[in-house]
Amino acid sequence: MNAPSPAPSILDAAGVDPDRAREILHEALVGADDGELFVERSESESFLFDDGRLKSAAYDATEGFGLRVVAGETAGYAHASEISEAAIRRAGQSAALAKRGYEGVAAEAPRATNARLYGEENPLASPEFSDKVALLQEIDAWARARDPRIVQVMASIAGERRTVEILRADGRLIRDVRPLCRINVQVTVERDGARENGYTGAGGRAGFEAWISPDKWQAQVDEALRQALTNLDAIPCPAGEMDVVLGPGWNGVLLHEAVGHGLEGDFNRKGTSAFSGRIGERVAAPGVTVFDDGTLPGRRGSLTIDDEGTPTERTVLIEDGILVGYMHDRMSARLMGFAPTGNARRQSYAHMPMPRMTNTAMLNGSHTQAEMIASTKRGLYCANFGGGQVDITNGKFVFQCTEAYLIENGKITTPVKGATLIGDGPSALTRVTMIGDDFDFDPGVGVCGKSGQSVPVGVGQPSLKITGLTVGGTSV
Repeated sequence: MNAPSPAPSILDAAGVDPDRAREILHEALVGADDGELFVERSESESFLFDDGRLKSAAYDATEGFGLRVVAGETAGYAHASEISEAAIRRAGQSAALAKRGYEGVAAEAPRATNARLYGEENPLASPEFSDKVALLQEIDAWARARDPRIVQVMASIAGERRTVEILRADGRLIRDVRPLCRINVQVTVERDGARENGYTGAGGRAGFEAWISPDKWQAQVDEALRQALTNLDAIPCPAGEMDVVLGPGWNGVLLHEAVGHGLEGDFNRKGTSAFSGRIGERVAAPGVTVFDDGTLPGRRGSLTIDDEGTPTERTVLIEDGILVGYMHDRMSARLMGFAPTGNARRQSYAHMPMPRMTNTAMLNGSHTQAEMIASTKRGLYCANFGGGQVDITNGKFVFQCTEAYLIENGKITTPVKGATLIGDGPSALTRVTMIGDDFDFDPGVGVCGKSGQSVPVGVGQPSLKITGLTVGGTSV
């Protein structure tokens, strides 16, 4: 049997001789510490069914490149949507201005890997356009028939196939194909003039078929309906300091925001993180182990290689409460004296890479969620989070709970609305008193923003009990 022929490179398809691109890159990098030519082609599509009709359907195809020259702590970057030898040469000349007489030593090339998380298949190819529209119409009709209190349904699907090629200074051309799909459902219910929403989403790095079977989207509809009906019965959340129990999975977004960003290499190199200079110190309660892992097949934050060509890996950040590492791109690793961890990411060819999370999570403990609830006299059970904000310099965060309940005398009682969690990441980790045995990842909907760039990420954790968090609410 003949092996399948390799896919043509983006450079070849654009009519650019890879050897000429290597020569241009070599000229730009003479005397520099690091740099690369990053080439990208992306296809994406999205469909939105809202208010009983197809509201939008979009398809987009883009391609371009970015050329970076790194000299010390300075980086020159030029990019273009035209992939041609002339454009690459102009970009090389512009980016090389960052050197300005600088004479550095070329950094060691990224290690090679034979691993490949994803094949060359196009996740957008199936199902057909008309079948995707029919699917959303079916979701809308099925949802509306579930409960007479449903007054609005919004369903959407989106997918992309992103192919990147990274030409390194040593001449290697590294290729990675990155599929990504998701499906979202939101329902609005009304009772006695009051309206509430419920929302669910699911996705990851595979084709649409992984999420569009009837059993899966019907489960999403039912979960969104359950959340919306729960919120109809919710009362204003009381404010004050109390013990908080977090559910597993998506609630790991608190870990991502309050702790994860503070463990990215660039913030620590600049000394602006609450965790700067604290390697080897206790920063969390015993039993708390936090890791970042970009190698998990199918997870939303997983990549074969990062956006500098370094293979992704599992990086332990906090081990049994002790800070043991940071997440690095090549620049932060070189300047801080560490090895790159495969955490260089960029939104697109028009952006420079920086240290970013992939899939960030906390390991299991030994307690059950029931034990956590039973041990809490007065507190809050947070089942789901919405948005949140964090200040990297001190780790202070504010998170909105989209589904929460009072805990009274060891039992979950009344649902509440308007609850926010207020605290700071370093202190919150030291107040973890019970770690669950029910670890789960989020359903595959995470998007992380940093310095104006957005990238897909994953989060995960078991249930947690945290003592003495400040809960903001609308009832005192």
